[in-house]
Amino acid sequence: MSLSKFLKKRKPLLVKLVDELKDDYDYVSILGADVEAKSIVVNKVTTQINEGFDNQCGFVVKLQKGHAFYEYSLNDVSGDIKKLAEKIKNEIVVTKELEALEIDAKVNDDEKLEKSFVRKSDLNKYEIKDYLDFETNLVKEVLNAEKHFLNANVVIMLQNISKVFVSKNKVLDQNFTWVNGIIMGVYRSDEGKMVMTRVGESSYLVKDVFDKLPKDVEKLVDKSYHLSKAKPIEAGMYDIITDPSISGLIAHEAFGHGVEMDQFVKDRAKGKYYVNDYVASPIVNMRDGAASVIPANRNNVCVASYFFDDDGILAKDTQIIKNGILVSGISDLTSASELNTTPTGNGRRETYKRKAYSRMTNTYFEAGNDKLSDMIKSVKHGYMLFETNNGMEDPKSWAIQCVAEYGIEIVDGKLTDNYVSPVVMSGYVPDLLKSITMVSNNAKVIGSGACGKGYKEWVRVSDGGPHLKAKVKLA
Repeated sequence: MSLSKFLKKRKPLLVKLVDELKDDYDYVSILGADVEAKSIVVNKVTTQINEGFDNQCGFVVKLQKGHAFYEYSLNDVSGDIKKLAEKIKNEIVVTKELEALEIDAKVNDDEKLEKSFVRKSDLNKYEIKDYLDFETNLVKEVLNAEKHFLNANVVIMLQNISKVFVSKNKVLDQNFTWVNGIIMGVYRSDEGKMVMTRVGESSYLVKDVFDKLPKDVEKLVDKSYHLSKAKPIEAGMYDIITDPSISGLIAHEAFGHGVEMDQFVKDRAKGKYYVNDYVASPIVNMRDGAASVIPANRNNVCVASYFFDDDGILAKDTQIIKNGILVSGISDLTSASELNTTPTGNGRRETYKRKAYSRMTNTYFEAGNDKLSDMIKSVKHGYMLFETNNGMEDPKSWAIQCVAEYGIEIVDGKLTDNYVSPVVMSGYVPDLLKSITMVSNNAKVIGSGACGKGYKEWVRVSDGGPHLKAKVKLA
């Protein structure tokens, strides 16, 4: 795979457009995005091929002058570039409110860099028929594996991402792909209880997903059986052990959204006032970054691993919590300029038509020194929690709520066969993080989902970590 033909043709024009605008503004950049996203869905009665939510093709011009930033999006850059530059300048409206701003938001553009980035991909080796055949056979395999399955959905989601970024000092482009595979089973027990369960795999290679997903059928059967027997949990404070998915959910909600620094600018995040203070147990370390390194992940990439962000900042690896101390937030170019800090490469847009915000990428707790077996043995009575369902956090109050698909009861240091579902964790972020007493010596990051900023602005993210032992309220 390589940069899309459309963006290759437009790149020289973007350079010309920046040149036409640079004398009138303190900062000028243009992002071009050509993203092809689709999902292929098969169950026992239907087949669907749909566009993905992040499908897009267009450009956004970002300008800064004096106290304000301005953005101008358009579907194409072509024709007379001088006329286009004049059109952009004439259509930008500077209001009295903008003129009255007292923010000094000077952008220091990086040193000169011209580079193309490409990640290995096998997407062009497969046709739609290959996906349909694979999914059709897998649906049959699931239904044949267990008579209690009423139906099975197999979904393959594909992304082919090309982006170009041009500023006064930079000319960058990147191309990479991502593949998510999911099996969802509809299961009815002998007692008539219905549950829907899922398993999934993700990679930048189709071959990985095709190889791994069929091996998850046995796990789907076992989980469906146990969840059909699961009971509600009795509310209370418990010792818990998290699987990597739930560890990631805590990281994402606790100090993911809470350290997005555009919220610092707006004074909407409590974390702004706790930088360099203890916010977690001294054995807790947390990172975020499109360039973060997770040895357990194939070639250290996940769904949010890119080469440069939508502000043209090269991907970075940011330490958020170090030995329990909050040391840094994550920022886009605008918030970093307003706070006079160095951008961390977290400027991300839902599409070229939407604003760039400070957004998470690969967010995770680092591994510790404990063995999972010892962690389980240390629990007199509690639960091991599995698989992210959903979560939310209020960055201004540090209240947090995380929902696990299910938990398994631990009694006298041993996992039982007693499943509870669903399980809701709630509390105050520092209380939860300071209660962590053990961190396992392995970590995993899972990349198959998306995250909104509030209720909108969806981007692909991944999260994870090791197993954590903590104490929290469950209901």
